[in-house]
Amino acid sequence: MTRNTATDSGSETEKRTPEEMDLEELREEIQTIDREIVELIAQRTYVADTIAAVKDEKDLPTTDEKQEEQVMDRAGRNAEQFDVDANLVKAIFRLLIELNKVEQRENR
Repeated sequence: MTRNTATDSGSETEKRTPEEMDLEELREEIQTIDREIVELIAQRTYVADTIAAVKDEKDLPTTDEKQEEQVMDRAGRNAEQFDVDANLVKAIFRLLIELNKVEQRENR
Protein backbone atom coordinates (compact mmCIF):
# COMPACT_ATOMS: atom_id res chain seq x y z
CA MET A 1 0.00 0.00 0.00
CA THR A 2 1.31 3.45 -0.87
CA ARG A 3 1.67 5.70 2.08
CA ASN A 4 -0.15 8.98 1.53
CA THR A 5 1.59 11.38 3.85
CA ALA A 6 2.77 14.92 4.08
CA THR A 7 4.06 14.80 0.51
CA ASP A 8 0.45 14.74 -0.69
CA SER A 9 -0.16 18.10 0.96
CA GLY A 10 3.01 19.71 -0.36
CA SER A 11 5.50 18.94 2.41
CA GLU A 12 9.11 18.49 1.42
CA THR A 13 9.88 16.32 4.47
CA GLU A 14 9.64 12.93 2.79
CA LYS A 15 11.60 14.04 -0.26
CA ARG A 16 14.76 14.45 1.81
CA THR A 17 16.94 12.02 3.69
CA PRO A 18 17.25 12.30 7.49
CA GLU A 19 20.72 13.80 7.05
CA GLU A 20 19.20 16.65 5.03
CA MET A 21 16.57 17.48 7.64
CA ASP A 22 16.97 20.06 10.36
CA LEU A 23 15.46 19.07 13.73
CA GLU A 24 14.05 22.52 14.40
CA GLU A 25 12.48 22.63 10.95
CA LEU A 26 10.84 19.25 11.57
CA ARG A 27 9.52 20.41 14.94
CA GLU A 28 8.03 23.49 13.29
CA GLU A 29 6.31 21.23 10.78
CA ILE A 30 4.87 19.14 13.63
CA GLN A 31 3.61 22.36 15.27
CA THR A 32 1.87 23.34 12.05
CA ILE A 33 0.28 19.90 11.71
CA ASP A 34 -0.83 19.96 15.37
CA ARG A 35 -2.50 23.34 14.83
CA GLU A 36 -4.29 22.00 11.74
CA ILE A 37 -5.50 18.98 13.71
CA VAL A 38 -6.93 21.24 16.43
CA GLU A 39 -8.57 23.43 13.77
CA LEU A 40 -10.21 20.36 12.23
CA ILE A 41 -11.40 19.17 15.65
CA ALA A 42 -12.94 22.61 16.21
CA GLN A 43 -14.70 22.43 12.83
CA ARG A 44 -15.95 18.93 13.58
CA THR A 45 -17.20 20.05 17.00
CA TYR A 46 -19.08 22.96 15.43
CA VAL A 47 -20.83 20.63 12.98
CA ALA A 48 -21.58 18.15 15.78
CA ASP A 49 -23.11 20.99 17.83
CA THR A 50 -25.27 21.90 14.85
CA ILE A 51 -26.36 18.28 14.53
CA ALA A 52 -27.22 18.32 18.23
CA ALA A 53 -29.41 21.39 17.71
CA VAL A 54 -31.24 19.68 14.84
CA LYS A 55 -31.71 16.53 16.95
CA ASP A 56 -33.06 18.64 19.80
CA GLU A 57 -35.43 20.52 17.49
CA LYS A 58 -36.74 17.27 16.03
CA ASP A 59 -36.79 15.55 19.43
CA LEU A 60 -34.34 12.86 18.26
CA PRO A 61 -32.17 10.87 20.67
CA THR A 62 -28.61 12.00 21.35
CA THR A 63 -27.16 8.60 20.46
CA ASP A 64 -27.45 7.14 16.98
CA GLU A 65 -25.62 3.82 17.12
CA LYS A 66 -25.96 3.16 13.38
CA GLN A 67 -24.38 6.52 12.56
CA GLU A 68 -21.61 5.95 15.10
CA GLU A 69 -20.84 2.59 13.52
CA GLN A 70 -20.62 4.25 10.10
CA VAL A 71 -18.23 6.88 11.47
CA MET A 72 -16.03 4.19 13.02
CA ASP A 73 -16.02 2.12 9.82
CA ARG A 74 -15.09 5.20 7.80
CA ALA A 75 -12.33 6.06 10.28
CA GLY A 76 -10.89 2.56 9.90
CA ARG A 77 -10.96 2.76 6.11
CA ASN A 78 -9.31 6.18 6.14
CA ALA A 79 -6.62 4.90 8.48
CA GLU A 80 -5.87 2.03 6.15
CA GLN A 81 -5.73 4.37 3.16
CA PHE A 82 -3.08 6.47 4.90
CA ASP A 83 -1.26 3.47 6.40
CA VAL A 84 -2.02 4.52 9.98
CA ASP A 85 -2.93 2.15 12.80
CA ALA A 86 -6.72 1.71 12.47
CA ASN A 87 -7.15 0.95 16.18
CA LEU A 88 -5.47 4.22 17.12
CA VAL A 89 -7.59 6.22 14.68
CA LYS A 90 -10.77 4.51 15.88
CA ALA A 91 -9.84 5.26 19.50
CA ILE A 92 -9.45 8.94 18.65
CA PHE A 93 -12.79 9.00 16.86
CA ARG A 94 -14.48 7.15 19.73
CA LEU A 95 -13.20 9.88 22.06
CA LEU A 96 -14.46 12.64 19.75
CA ILE A 97 -17.88 10.98 19.53
CA GLU A 98 -18.12 10.53 23.30
CA LEU A 99 -17.14 14.14 23.95
CA ASN A 100 -19.80 15.34 21.51
CA LYS A 101 -22.45 13.17 23.17
CA VAL A 102 -21.54 14.44 26.64
CA GLU A 103 -21.83 18.02 25.40
CA GLN A 104 -25.16 17.26 23.70
CA ARG A 105 -26.56 15.77 26.91
CA GLU A 106 -25.40 18.72 28.99
CA ASN A 107 -27.05 21.19 26.62
CA ARG A 108 -30.46 19.46 26.60
